[in-house]
This record gives sequence, C-alpha cells and structure tokens, in this order.
Amino acid sequence: MSVETTKIGKRGTIVIPAELRNKYGFTEGSNLVIESLPEGVLLRPVITLPIEIYTSERKAEFLLNNAITPEEYAMAVKKVREMGLDSEKIPHQKPDNK
Repeated sequence: MSVETTKIGKRGTIVIPAELRNKYGFTEGSNLVIESLPEGVLLRPVITLPIEIYTSERKAEFLLNNAITPEEYAMAVKKVREMGLDSEKIPHQKPDNK
C-alpha cells in the first residue's frame, strides 16, 4: 500500500498521484463514487454501460425475429402493423413452416 499526500485545490479539486491513477485506471473524465466512511473518504471507479434507446423499427425487428411458430409470426406481423410499420421492410428472418 502506498501513502502519498496531496492538496485540495480551487473548487475542491484533488490531484490523485500518477502512480495511483495508473494503478486504478483513473483517466480524465473517469466517473468515481465518493463514499464517506468513519475512517475518511473512499474513491472507487464506476463502470458505466451505454443504454440503447430502441426505435420502433428495432422493436418491430425484435418482435418478428423472436416469433418461433407461424402463429407467433402472424401475431408479430399484426403488432408491427399496429405500430404503423410494414413488416416486409423490417430486416428479419421468418420462422420455418414446420
């Protein structure tokens, strides 16, 4: 465990020594959680994942591709039409007619 000192700058900024930034993967713009503990303050990296906002076309693609039977496919086509979309223009694979 390494111990180093630093100062608090204007607006509460703290410089984290390079050795610790490299060790924990902190880079400019990194998101951190700061937690108050009885012993002091704990900084931890935060992992953020992008969120996809689905368009109507993407939702229709899910509906059509997840249909397994011809009956489910027919229901999916109906739902896609209710969404105001043409199922023939949505990229998807039709289920086998077995």
